[in-house]
Amino acid sequence: MSPTMCARYRLDDLRIDVARQRVERDGVALEVGGLNFRLLHYVLQQGQRVVGFDELIQNVWAPALVNEETVTQRVRLLRQALGDDSRRPRYLRSVRGQGYQLCVPVQQEQMPAARVMRQRGGWIAAGAVALVCIGTGAIWWLHARAPPTARGVLVQRGDYYAGIGQRDDNDRAIDLYRQRLQEAPDDPQAQLGLSRAYSARVCQYDGDADFTVQALRLADTVTAAQPQLAAAHAARGYALDCQGRNGAALASYEQALQLDPGADAVRGSAAYLYERKGDLVKALSANLEVRDPRRVRFLPIQIASNLSLLGYAGAAEARYRQNFRLYPDDPFSNLAWPTFLFAHGRAAEAQTALDEALGRGTDYAGLAVLQAELAWSQGNTALARKAALQAVRLRPQGSFAQTVVWALHAQPLPTAAALRTRAQELLISVERGGDPFDAVDATVLLLCADAPEAALRALQRAETAGYRNTGYLRHSPLLQSLRGMPEFAALLARIDADLADQRAQLRRRKLLPPDAISEAAAAI
Repeated sequence: MSPTMCARYRLDDLRIDVARQRVERDGVALEVGGLNFRLLHYVLQQGQRVVGFDELIQNVWAPALVNEETVTQRVRLLRQALGDDSRRPRYLRSVRGQGYQLCVPVQQEQMPAARVMRQRGGWIAAGAVALVCIGTGAIWWLHARAPPTARGVLVQRGDYYAGIGQRDDNDRAIDLYRQRLQEAPDDPQAQLGLSRAYSARVCQYDGDADFTVQALRLADTVTAAQPQLAAAHAARGYALDCQGRNGAALASYEQALQLDPGADAVRGSAAYLYERKGDLVKALSANLEVRDPRRVRFLPIQIASNLSLLGYAGAAEARYRQNFRLYPDDPFSNLAWPTFLFAHGRAAEAQTALDEALGRGTDYAGLAVLQAELAWSQGNTALARKAALQAVRLRPQGSFAQTVVWALHAQPLPTAAALRTRAQELLISVERGGDPFDAVDATVLLLCADAPEAALRALQRAETAGYRNTGYLRHSPLLQSLRGMPEFAALLARIDADLADQRAQLRRRKLLPPDAISEAAAAI
């Protein structure tokens, strides 16, 4: 690893560990990651000299094309994460017309030799030489037998860019892994890195679904060669997860956890799929068992989602709101908060939050679908159709976005027979372990085919498969025509009863977070 990548710095009362991408104050980790950490790291390397806008753009953002306003906004977010105040700066000050400068001298520290040896021993004993980047987080496993060769640097740099969590950086990681595999086609680190990056391209950045086929093929190659390597099973799970094959993905995640019980990122991914299948007790338990929350990128959102579905709306709201404030450059955070508000019948607040999210420049098909549903529920059919078409443009392989387009008559409807066939294909995928929401998708397709009874049966299939989001069922305009049917009310009642039972289980096992316990007590 290069000296700058293993450096440790002290800035006033902050300690910065570059290799671990960790910033601490008084032993407490701060939420500084991704582009915020890259910016901080670069400025630290410059000492107390003034760093100009053009230099920052070239060394932190390039080859992405950004302007000074982008730099200013990112510095504001970094300051916020550090608890700094631009009016009375403690760590980073603005130099009018020039750029930015550290307020105090930065000290570079050396990692204690004993600690280095302990880490090396642990990594070698684990036998895991891979980056694990699971749908909801990233965990780094670095092989430290010797200083990296020129070839090893390609994988290291790929790991670095993949861990940042931005679309452009994921593409840079893919290029680096490909370069390494041109030199050494059987390098397992590069194969797993490329597998995860391909999966992320689809899951996180709305890329072509064919990349998950390549991702699975790479992961399977390493799994066959090294069946005891947890990272290989985790990468396989991620590829299957991004294909919507939830059952197979969960089996791979669980296999990875058997091989490496300390893999927090894998545990977070498994927790997400437990929620998707309706097992909220297991989902919340797994999320709360995560020992290092920094390794599970979307952990606060996952816990919030568990609590929201279980009926602890106040505890969920606090987490969603905070995450929305802290991560304005993350599309999942931008989607989660207005979606929560929409599912709780707070349409006006959801619209305000969605407008803010759309203004942040994180184009994502899910945001466009939510915009379509909100606009439709407010009677703005023209905007709803425009947003639905935008969702299809952003994710052309996505089934549900296309379904919403048809439901809104933004495009001519296929024949009823074609709609039924498409719905049946989705229901078959659910039967084979696919995502229960596919049955909701099928429900809307059958409504488009003017088959409400079949649509209700499809929705019951979603319930059986574990779909538990009654808020969405109650408020989505896509399901309006079913709400007057007694079978629909009975379905909601069954889900509510199951959720009540799961709440009771959590109370008996004392698994609820303190704020959820307080919320429940206040409601009595």
